[in-house]
Amino acid sequence: MKRKSMQSPTEETSSTLKAVSQRVPLWRDVVVIKWVTQLGLLALVVTSLWFLAGQAGDNLQARNINTGFDFLERPPDIQLSEGIDTSPATGGRALWVGMVNTLRMAVVGIIFATFLGVVVGLGRLSNNWLIKRLAGLWIETLRNVPLLVQMIFYFAVLTALPRLSLDSGPINGWFHASNKGISMPRVFISDGFYQWITVVGVGCIVAYFIKKQRLNKQELTGEDTHATSWTFFTICAFTIIGIFVHPVFSFISEIFAGLSTLFENIPITLIKVLISSILLFFATRWIRNFFASRRSATGHLSLIDDDIFRMIFVAIGALMTIIVVISWSGISSWILNSGRDLFQMLEAKFQVDGAARPFDAMKPDIVKPGKFANYGKNGLTMSPGFAAVFFGVVFYTSAFVAEIIRGGILAVPKGQIEAANAVGLNRGQSLRRIVLPQAIRIILPPMGNQYLNLTKNTSLAIAVGYSDIVQVGQTVYNQTGKSLPVMAIWMLFYLACSLTISVIVNYYNVRMKIVER
Repeated sequence: MKRKSMQSPTEETSSTLKAVSQRVPLWRDVVVIKWVTQLGLLALVVTSLWFLAGQAGDNLQARNINTGFDFLERPPDIQLSEGIDTSPATGGRALWVGMVNTLRMAVVGIIFATFLGVVVGLGRLSNNWLIKRLAGLWIETLRNVPLLVQMIFYFAVLTALPRLSLDSGPINGWFHASNKGISMPRVFISDGFYQWITVVGVGCIVAYFIKKQRLNKQELTGEDTHATSWTFFTICAFTIIGIFVHPVFSFISEIFAGLSTLFENIPITLIKVLISSILLFFATRWIRNFFASRRSATGHLSLIDDDIFRMIFVAIGALMTIIVVISWSGISSWILNSGRDLFQMLEAKFQVDGAARPFDAMKPDIVKPGKFANYGKNGLTMSPGFAAVFFGVVFYTSAFVAEIIRGGILAVPKGQIEAANAVGLNRGQSLRRIVLPQAIRIILPPMGNQYLNLTKNTSLAIAVGYSDIVQVGQTVYNQTGKSLPVMAIWMLFYLACSLTISVIVNYYNVRMKIVER
């Protein structure tokens, strides 16, 4: 065989210079082309959006269509039926009240629809003939009737109730139902709540260690140690004990007083340095983890142009944020003031003398402003509009949630259930330990879709006069003529709600997916 001759240093240098001289020109270099293309496309998109926005603004102005957001600072001629502020001082405040009403309806609807849907879905799988048929009737009836029709029906039923009168019925009773809506006792947090919740928190920590100990014993002995039951009863025990011993924890108020004083004495420069260090830490950690994900088992680092582009954007974003934090003292001042106010509030909450109750309740009352009786402020009142929307979205969504639950459980292979029965598990144990942990992975994606649909379906509340974001926004743009800005606020609000729900559901979906090993 012919051996390859060794090159001298002079020959190696000449070959390197020759390779450099024969390098591909910049206009033909793949790396340069990719970078120029990405930067050019980014500049083109930004320029196009700027041009289109300018043209749209000029055209709308030529037709005397105002697109500004100055109405947010002007006082509106509007009176809201319910919400955190029934007489908003500005248009922005009115829209904020509508947003809060929509969020309140969406959150409460998601909670109750999920609970009711799970119960109905499990009832659909029951071996009891009556329960199974009732669950099926609930599902088939509610999901086949349009939601808008259901809302109007519930509103008509509520408004058809007897008129509220001071001459008939109990005036200070626990429950009232009339054409004014439904009123019930309002449970509120009392003075001893914060001490009591501290005891409950200690109970949760103790329950965690008890559950861990019971699970370890179960792994060693193989017997069922009832870890979940022990955890539940431990938390319940501390919950009950906390009602009697919570005044002992009033010393925590002194700790919060010290923290409040500490926040008052911290200089703004220290907060700036701290925030900048945190941002720098997270940016560096992200880049380091990104490098680690692109490194092979042998230690070879493989990066493409897009990867470098991402890291540059992360570095630039972190640097710009740090510059804003350092140059603007408002963020640091807000953090210091918020921390001080928070601990001052907690200090006042923990300063309770005597055995104050953690919870208390107010009976609903009836007042008579002028000629017409109405509910007072002591009870928890559901107006006809709120009740119609609440019952509509909860019942309607629960029918779909029930089918999702049933489909997820039936999707688990039947052999899993037979194996659970073979090892001696009853129906409830096999459902809790075998079926549901596998079915939840199937259930989560469509459940997220139903949560999105429920949030967006609350916009139908305009049909029954509930003061949600759509109804308030319609009133605002009818008064001001600013239809496009109000619609833009609508779209951004629902987009933000939908993206938030999607992020939460996708997070748990990724956490619970099966990892291939």
